[in-house]
Amino acid sequence: MTFVRFQSPTRDKRGNFTGVFGLVNNLARAGRLTVEQEAFRRTNNDWYDANFINPAHTDPSVYDAEVNPGAAAWFKTSARVFIERVDGYLAILEMHEIPCETVRSADPGRIIYEDEFQVVVVRN
Repeated sequence: MTFVRFQSPTRDKRGNFTGVFGLVNNLARAGRLTVEQEAFRRTNNDWYDANFINPAHTDPSVYDAEVNPGAAAWFKTSARVFIERVDGYLAILEMHEIPCETVRSADPGRIIYEDEFQVVVVRN
């Protein structure tokens, strides 16, 4: 099986690669989104919240930096309906000249959480 992740090509101050949703949410927190971009972000974040499992709701420690340093979510490539919606987030990042890369891997790391559409891993 292959996995895909959309992330910053550079590490943040904690050494992690911020994912696409975090990058767009950071722009929103900084007040940098247009009205249309914010409407897209809110609508699509709500859609993901309603349709996609948040691993932290299943296991609160999954993103705990002490327990699972560098934990990162990857889509299973079979999760097309979820991956297709990422394009709008990528367009926002492009408009703000925020780099984001698509990374594919058959072995993204040690799996600490898995469901039908995603895995959360820590680096090997």
